[in-house]
Amino acid sequence: MPDTTGKLSMGPHTYEISNILYQTNRKRLLEKLRKVSEDSVVVLQGGCELPLYDSDINYIFIQESYFCWCFGVTEAGCYGIIDIVTGNAHLFFPRYPQEYAVWMGPLTPLETFKKKYNVEYVHYVDQIQTVLQKLNRKKLLTLTGRNSDSGLDAKEATFEGIDKFNVDNKTLFPIIANLRVIKTEHEIEVIKYVVGVSSAAHRHVMRIAKDGLFEYQCESEFLHYCYKNGGCRHAAYTCICGSGINGAVLHYGHAGCPNDYKLKNGTLCLFDMGADYFGYAADVTVTFPVNGKFTPQQKIVYEAVLKANEAVIKAGKPGVPWPELHILANKILLEELKKGGLLKGSVDEMLEADIAAVFQPHGLGHFLGLDTHDVGGYLDGYPSRPIRPGLKSLRTARVLEKNMVVTVEPGCYFIDCLLDEALADPKKSKFLVPEVLKTYRGFGGVRIEDDVLVTEDGIECLSKVPRTVQEIEDWIAGKDDDEKYA
Repeated sequence: MPDTTGKLSMGPHTYEISNILYQTNRKRLLEKLRKVSEDSVVVLQGGCELPLYDSDINYIFIQESYFCWCFGVTEAGCYGIIDIVTGNAHLFFPRYPQEYAVWMGPLTPLETFKKKYNVEYVHYVDQIQTVLQKLNRKKLLTLTGRNSDSGLDAKEATFEGIDKFNVDNKTLFPIIANLRVIKTEHEIEVIKYVVGVSSAAHRHVMRIAKDGLFEYQCESEFLHYCYKNGGCRHAAYTCICGSGINGAVLHYGHAGCPNDYKLKNGTLCLFDMGADYFGYAADVTVTFPVNGKFTPQQKIVYEAVLKANEAVIKAGKPGVPWPELHILANKILLEELKKGGLLKGSVDEMLEADIAAVFQPHGLGHFLGLDTHDVGGYLDGYPSRPIRPGLKSLRTARVLEKNMVVTVEPGCYFIDCLLDEALADPKKSKFLVPEVLKTYRGFGGVRIEDDVLVTEDGIECLSKVPRTVQEIEDWIAGKDDDEKYA
């Protein structure tokens, strides 16, 4: 049965999300919309359960993110409206037949949903047309727009009889997407919680990982820890558990590479995993040696990436363009690889020749929130996507603002096809030291990813995992305890 306390949680040992979070989001949305479309009503459609192909089995339901941002509703098949004139919120729930109770549990009265989500009005879905007619507003504001990461469009609300209304599907999307970029204090607390759970799970996995275990067994430990200890039923994305050469596969863990290699002493683990708590995501990556001790070669690459990570966190603050921090990370990485004997020549000239993208083809990081790659990266009126190698993979080119939550995830990978291409290009090969790079074939990669909050005058790191070589070796050896990372 639904909780009627006005809070969402998975039990007393987990974080309680107050409905004030969603009320605050709706209030922010109303303030913006009243300036551009006052005599209107917002109409949002929640997510639906999806069948597994043509079977009678459904995927575990996950709520649509914009609907979650406004209402926090966990049930499927719902609608929500926000009356811009009065500020009132209406939720609409499916009307199930009596036999539903036999298979899915007792039918929930509407009044129970009203208490659970603390909204002014609740109805059944089949009443939405009648309610909207009674409100008699000039326009319905529906949501549709392109996600700049996926290339997919947000699903626009539709229901029987919507053609009888004046529908505006242009106004809402840029406003609500931009609001999601800047987190409220309530959202930040949820994100801190899920990042904390994910960090603790990573620390747990770092200690149990050993020679002979399979990558998927480490994935299993992470998922179990987050669910058991944090109430996080879902992962925020498919876990990336790359060991050895697999660390150079940026999105390893998919169906073609299902985290199925054995861990081997002498290699690195690159584990990129994050939990999901009531829709809010964490995204943390750790890189560590299977046997708990870095080799000199591993240490060169790891410390180069760590210095890039630290430089970005130190330099980041409101007013700084995100591409500038990407370039800063690239510059630090190239300087350190040059010191390590992998590169030669002028670092400034290397940047001009796009050498950094040979070793880090992805962007520095991304917005984090209700989606792992959260929305708002490229909206009209904000900087467009760069075209240079590496930079073109940035998921945003915006200027940092207070209460943005972003990931900082520089990396260094030895990917054969990129190395071969660079070695065959005279403009790039002059900076490479082939005989040294040859020894890194099959090395894999290093990524260090922190979830950070942009504060009034800097950056606060939310992830709590061992980062320096010494910290990692001490943690794996059992010399430190969780209090150090609390």
